[in-house]
Formats: sequence, C-alpha cells, structure tokens
Amino acid sequence: MSASVAIQVLPAAENDQELCRMVDEVIAYIQSTGLRYEVGPFETTIEGDDYNQLMDIVKECQHVAVRAGAKKVSAYIEVAYQPDGEILTIDQKIGKYQK
Repeated sequence: MSASVAIQVLPAAENDQELCRMVDEVIAYIQSTGLRYEVGPFETTIEGDDYNQLMDIVKECQHVAVRAGAKKVSAYIEVAYQPDGEILTIDQKIGKYQK
C-alpha cells in the first residue's frame, strides 16, 4: 500500500437527516470504487496503490454531495503517500482496536 487518504465531507444541509443522507451517498460512492475503506465517526479512510486514483476519488466526493443536493461542500483531507515504499495500512494502524 503506497497511499491512503482520510476525507471528511461536510455538505451544507437543512437538517441532520439531510446531512446524513448526503454523506451516505458519498460513502456509497467510495464503496463503489472497490478500494479498501473504513468509515469512522468523523471521516472515511481509503487506501490504494494509485495516488492519482485516490485524488480523483477525493474530488468526486464533492461532486457526489452536490448531486445529492448540497449547495456547498466543505472537506477536510489527510494524505499519506510514499511512492517508493509502503505506508501503514488501516489494519496495521487500528486493527488491534477492532472488535
């Protein structure tokens, strides 16, 4: 694994129910990519070997939220990238804490 991103998508929504619906659509899109991902209470982490693919996914998450009805989208993104090596995977980082 040479890259991972953590993305928190915050669509502008009228209420919490709408916010959750829009975020659910973003997560469904992430799931459709076929990459390994982990949903957390604040962000979703995605890992892969193709840095450009991960950046395209990050961009598309904003578009998905807008198509879901968001007038505005804020996103917070963290990136770990090592082009000539391996980074720690999701399982290596938090596996021991999973039930």
